[in-house]
Amino acid sequence: MATFFKVAELDDLEEGDLYPIEVDGEPICLARLQGTIYAFNDNCTHISGALNEGELEGMMITCPWHGARFDIPTGKVLRGPARQDLMTYPVKIEGSSILISLPDELF
Repeated sequence: MATFFKVAELDDLEEGDLYPIEVDGEPICLARLQGTIYAFNDNCTHISGALNEGELEGMMITCPWHGARFDIPTGKVLRGPARQDLMTYPVKIEGSSILISLPDELF
């Protein structure tokens, strides 16, 4: 069974916000888009640019360093120079708390 960690409160994110967090040393970005909370690795897979500083366009994030683009819900690369998809994380809402689950291999 997956272990979920409380990482934020719903009030911490407005619609369209990018919210950087760290869970067990992993840099993660939360995004609130169309009322849904998404969690994905905050480092671009090209050269680790901080995606929370990137440009948000609909459901897509553009890395501020070299312009790689990713689909937020799936983590898929939409435009290089990145070639590897972002890791995305399951999100669960309990009351007003945002919880995410990390893969077991990170522990």
